Amino acid sequence: MALIVYGIPNCNTVKKARTWLDDQGQAHQFHDYKKQGVPADRLDAWIAAVGWEKLVNRQGTTWRQLDEATKAAVVDAASARALMLDKASVIKRPVIERAGGVLAVGFDDKAQAAVAAAL
Repeated sequence: MALIVYGIPNCNTVKKARTWLDDQGQAHQFHDYKKQGVPADRLDAWIAAVGWEKLVNRQGTTWRQLDEATKAAVVDAASARALMLDKASVIKRPVIERAGGVLAVGFDDKAQAAVAAAL
């Protein structure tokens, strides 16, 4: 089954992941948050699989631009889910899935190794 890469096309980390998958000859679909939105059912599955803390990118520009009250309100899965549905750019990218299971969130060396092991 093909991989699905969720993210934003102009994100450098998403570009890196997609290029790496292409170089591996690995077919994948791309789900663009900007055009297609965040699939709520998939977000729920990601939260269940890896936890909301891993999905919320607290290092990114979108998070840094939030007001302090909004940041302080992200305290559990429900509040994080609401924020991620409202502001997809706060989700750490990319999220890579296969057969409905999360292979990676982000694309550092550890995530690349996890994806490579699953290919």
